[in-house]
Amino acid sequence: MWGAIKLANPAALLPSVRPAVRWSGLAVIVAVALIAAFALPKLQPKARPVAFDEAPVLAADNALAGAMRAGDRKAARRLLTLQFTSADADGKIHPRHELLGALKALAPQPATDIKIRNSGLLAMVTGHRPAAHGADVFFLNIWVKQKGAWRALLMQDVPTGPDEQPTATAAALHVAELKASECANPCKTLPYRVRSAAEQDVVSAYQAIAMAAVARDASEWAKHVTDDFVAYAGDRPLITRTMRIAALADQGDNVPAMRIGEVQTMRLAVYGDGAVMITTEADGSKAYRAARVFVRRDGRWLMAISAQTDVKSQ
Repeated sequence: MWGAIKLANPAALLPSVRPAVRWSGLAVIVAVALIAAFALPKLQPKARPVAFDEAPVLAADNALAGAMRAGDRKAARRLLTLQFTSADADGKIHPRHELLGALKALAPQPATDIKIRNSGLLAMVTGHRPAAHGADVFFLNIWVKQKGAWRALLMQDVPTGPDEQPTATAAALHVAELKASECANPCKTLPYRVRSAAEQDVVSAYQAIAMAAVARDASEWAKHVTDDFVAYAGDRPLITRTMRIAALADQGDNVPAMRIGEVQTMRLAVYGDGAVMITTEADGSKAYRAARVFVRRDGRWLMAISAQTDVKSQ
């Protein structure tokens, strides 16, 4: 009774089996297609970030220069932050109200070699132009975005050195006899009270740069500056990141330790992933105004540019 069942005609079952096989195969194909459809977006490369639009910054920079040449106070006022200051090639500092009162006299000449770098809410416009007395100057204009509009925070001119071609020599550095242990200001203390964690991070980065410089620690110094870092100082040639590293790495007896000026006054403002540090510093008997821009990359603050103008008159 419970023995094997013998089919009289197995082929008779095939017509009913074949459609089932076809439908199951189709279901597998559909399932694979659906899985691929949902999986493919995850495998696609992430969208590239939208490139920074330089046009609005350049337009604002040109508009301010045009308003100054035309003596248009109303137009110029709209383009300046309340904290705006400028420093001309002679080291004269002009606050906002003073610039608005002498627009034509302080108007910049047409510029060449213009470059724009940005860090979100902060943008730098740099280039060269003739100064009032005809000499060539490097200029740094810093713009910040406030309430959806670009406004100027700083304009600074730096007289260029006699040789603008970079040379990796210690002579391109401002040097003097100063031991790392003597660098109290700015290496250990600054005349500034930080107002946020971001400001503290910027201050810490600047002090790390100063300590590495006086200690002639090239590798440590390089950790705190951008790859495209540049420094301009009055009547001295352009200093690039590569030049500074080479000079710091030179441990010869004839190369004096690098001197860092003592900070007398300091202003600091953070705008998203960009920060501006404006100081007046004393280097022995010489005083100068320094403007430094820091950018935040991968969670770390790095110095991107330094511009120093000797103060010859106030």
